[in-house]
Amino acid sequence: MSGARLEAPRLLEVADRVFAYEQPPGGWCVNNAGILADGDGVVVIDTAATEARARRLRQAVDRLGAGPRRVLVNTHSHGDHTFGNHLFGQAATIIAHENARAEMRATGLALTALWPDTRWGRIAVTPPVLTVSDGLTVHVGDRSARLLPVGPAHTTGDLAVWLPDDRVLFAGDLLMSGCTPFHLFGSISGGLAAIDRLRALNPRTVICGHGPLAGPEVLDRCASYLRWVQRLAASAHAAGLTPLAAAREADLGPFADLLDPERLVGNLHRAYAELDGGEVARPLDAAGIFAEMVAFNGGKLPACLA
Repeated sequence: MSGARLEAPRLLEVADRVFAYEQPPGGWCVNNAGILADGDGVVVIDTAATEARARRLRQAVDRLGAGPRRVLVNTHSHGDHTFGNHLFGQAATIIAHENARAEMRATGLALTALWPDTRWGRIAVTPPVLTVSDGLTVHVGDRSARLLPVGPAHTTGDLAVWLPDDRVLFAGDLLMSGCTPFHLFGSISGGLAAIDRLRALNPRTVICGHGPLAGPEVLDRCASYLRWVQRLAASAHAAGLTPLAAAREADLGPFADLLDPERLVGNLHRAYAELDGGEVARPLDAAGIFAEMVAFNGGKLPACLA
């Protein structure tokens, strides 16, 4: 769906000089970002998938009139959150989980091959120069931003950004608002454990990796979806159904309104892998599973509005 006219991104101030950069509608490769501003500069949480979207984000950051310092935090490795890193300049300090760096270097620009008609523009793989394994605190003026490793969940290298004084949580793709969660590259059980950890923070405002601004209720809805996937996988696996067959037979029920329902196929593959045992979050055949998601979607590529 390259070239579609979309609603413009929104810059929402969720606390003093704390902004959610929301990109509707939030489906495939249409992610959210965050901006923490003070007199010295900004911390930007995630970038964007295409050159055009990343440049709009950069322009929004520059219009805030903050100082020259630029710190980027990538919540995980996927290109819709990282392909715009290079547009913030070589002087920007990029921070991510150590596993995210390895995933970025291994995967490269592979995401672009899934939607070859998308106008990606000039994008690049720009890995972090500072990696985190046990957590880190970034100071933005008088504000503390805690970088919390919470994977394996959406990927093996997820970071959440928590502002304790404001009770604002930037959750990356661990949480989706109005969109189907996606744990093919991580862990279903790990996602549930991560949600429990984030719930214990008692956030007031949650900026998800995709979809509208949310409150703490989004943790419960995402957890409910993942528990449903586990139950569906257990019964279908025992009955000898493939993940694609199980997805086709499933009644989405309370989750029928979520964008990108084809992600259920990938989630079931991950849930089946966990039922089979072995290494948590071990690599699966992502290309083959994406082909099954296309089949679930009636043989059409899922809509990518990047």
